Amino acid sequence: MTNSLQIQVVYFAKLRELTGLDQEAFSMMKGSNPTDVLESINERHQIDIGSNFKIAVNDEFSDWDIKLHDGDRLVFIPPVTGG
Repeated sequence: MTNSLQIQVVYFAKLRELTGLDQEAFSMMKGSNPTDVLESINERHQIDIGSNFKIAVNDEFSDWDIKLHDGDRLVFIPPVTGG
């Protein structure tokens, strides 16, 4: 039995610009949550994107402290701007 999860992260708007990617996979420890994934993104890409995002796990809005499962699809949704 493995102690890691494979998480797919999809990037939109600001995150797509900062990472230069549409999506990427992360191997996370069991028990990880979206905050842990955000830290991994910052570390991997040497950026600090902050945490002013809503999140969706498997196309459903979610809380930051939800425990992720193997194969989950995580989307960070940037705040809506404009006027």
